[in-house]
Amino acid sequence: MEVYVILSKINPGAFTNSKEFKRAAEEVAKTIKRDCPNIVWKDSYALLGDYDVIDVVEAQNKAEIMKAVEIIRAIGKAHTQTFSAIPWREHIDSL
Repeated sequence: MEVYVILSKINPGAFTNSKEFKRAAEEVAKTIKRDCPNIVWKDSYALLGDYDVIDVVEAQNKAEIMKAVEIIRAIGKAHTQTFSAIPWREHIDSL
């Protein structure tokens, strides 16, 4: 499986309060679990800075990750940037 990093920035004014945001986050997770069963969610973090959330996931192909990203964008009302990632040890060993 390939590793991907998804950076998400919540659109300004997307949510009026934290409860609304929490419901959307739960809906994103539920929808991805249902519609993207082959994606393995490794970890997620809230961020300080230009982006609000970072997710580290594994997927078998780009089509799977694109589906998950579209769900984040639509339900989570976010702009995303997605990167393919290589585990550091694997990268070093390949040199």
